[in-house]
This record gives sequence, structure tokens and C-alpha cells, in this order.
Amino acid sequence: MKPRYRLSLTLLLSLLLSACSPNDAANTAAQQDANDVLLRFAVLGDAEPKPEPAFPNMAAAVADINRLATQQRLDFVVGVGDIAHKGTLVQYENATPVLQQLSLPFYPIMGNEEHGSSVERFMQFANLWNQGKVTLDAPSYVLEFDHLALVLASPDHGRDFNDSGIAWMLSQLKRLAPKPVLLIVHGAQAGAYAENADKGIHHPGFAEVIAQPNLSAVISGDLHMDMNRSDHSKQLGKVHYLHIPALERTKIPDDSQHTAMFRVFSLYDNGQIKVDTYQTANAAPLARHAYQFSLSGNNK
Repeated sequence: MKPRYRLSLTLLLSLLLSACSPNDAANTAAQQDANDVLLRFAVLGDAEPKPEPAFPNMAAAVADINRLATQQRLDFVVGVGDIAHKGTLVQYENATPVLQQLSLPFYPIMGNEEHGSSVERFMQFANLWNQGKVTLDAPSYVLEFDHLALVLASPDHGRDFNDSGIAWMLSQLKRLAPKPVLLIVHGAQAGAYAENADKGIHHPGFAEVIAQPNLSAVISGDLHMDMNRSDHSKQLGKVHYLHIPALERTKIPDDSQHTAMFRVFSLYDNGQIKVDTYQTANAAPLARHAYQFSLSGNNK
């Protein structure tokens, strides 16, 4: 009797890849990843440079994101607020040509710095940044997709909310239930990050927002934390907290060193969200800052 041979699917794939050139193998891997990804978006952190209204690190991040968008699926870009220091006109004007270089739609929210001026000024420039790719009608809004939704909530004053802002977030989470929600806010609730526990959202009603059963994660900036020297990604209760580092200035634990970074969120067809962190001008994500969680509520 002749022996029977059975190749496993994994072995067969490895044999096929070994027969390909390195470029072919990379393209095959990228194609497989693209087939598994349901949604992918980048997130930019605080900029608000001082004293000079210059945005070199934001420009570097924009260039990196545009490059990534040619190599893999990337659907849009989110901003967590504080682009324009004190909301001054010169900061808005100097940030505009940089953000207009984005090849993807840009979905920003306000931060406490934008509240140094007016909501009207923020809305004017937020739409200028997009150059018609999308039109924003309000500083807080929802992006809804088949498998999850993003609730982008601009603060009502400073980095905090008033009663109407809390009510709006609650109404959106309840309307979207049971669909999982990623909440984008400028700052997380006070106490979420021990590195500056006093800074953040203090409105007592935010506790009810966090308690909503379909809230999966809170994505925020504000603290300007050094990713290499802080606890930037973690789970508190059932909610995951992802800090977005500042592009132009680091404050925590001090300002002695600054590394410009941005983060990329990928939703896979198995319900997992992978969070990659890129240092500007580096093609590969930083493995030490990788984070992953499940929309079904499993730990990382």
C-alpha cells in the first residue's frame, strides 16, 4: 500500500510563501490582513505647540499616515483635541495646511485649548482641514459602522461636560446598544490615569456614561504622557482606556524627552481590536506599546 501524505493548511501556506520573493510574501501577508480587517483608523493626539505656532511633528505624522494608507487599509483619522494652543487664529491657520495634506477624512473633536476661543472657530477650521472630504455640522457626533460605533464627544467647557453633554453621550450609547462603542473624549475621567489623577472629567454624571454595557473603550489625550514612562493602555472594570500621546510636547512625567507618536486601531473580523503605536518616521509599529482587546469584553 502506498503511503498517504496530508499537508496541513499552515504548512502548505508556508511552502507557498517560501517559493515567493520577499516582496511577494509581504504583499500576500498584507492582503490576508486586509481581508481580516473590518475597520482601521489612525488617531492623532494633542499638538498645541508653544511658544512657536509650528507643527513639524504633526506634519511627520500626517506623512506617515498617508504612506500607511497606500500600504494597508486605513479608513479615516481621528483627532482628540488641542490642536490650536489657546484657540488662537495663528495656531489654527498654521495647522491648516498641515492637516489639509491628509489623504483621508479627518474627524477631530475640541479640547480645552480650542475652548480658549469659540466653537464657531473650531467648526470653521475643522471643515477647512477636510477640504470637502467630510462636512461636520457639530463639535460632537457619531460614526456608526456595522460592527461598532465611535461616539466623538467634544467637551462643553475646558475638558469637562455640562449636564447636556452628559445627556447627549448617554442618549447615543443607549440608542446604539447593544452595538459596541468606542468613546472619543479629550480627557478621560479624573483618576483614570494615576500620572495626573486630578486632571480630567469631573462631572459626576460621567460615571453613568462609563457604566453603559456597550461601552468598550475610552480613547483620550490631554495629559501629554510619555508612552515610554507611563501606564498608557489598560482596563478599568470592563472598559479599556487608551491614551493618545501628544505630537508636539510631552509633559508627564516631565518635559525632558519627547517622542512624537500616533496610534492606529484595527478591528478584525473575530471581534478583536488591535492598537498599534507608531513613532514618526518609523515604518513599523512599536511592539512594546501594542495593546489588544475584544469587543465581547475579554481582557487584553
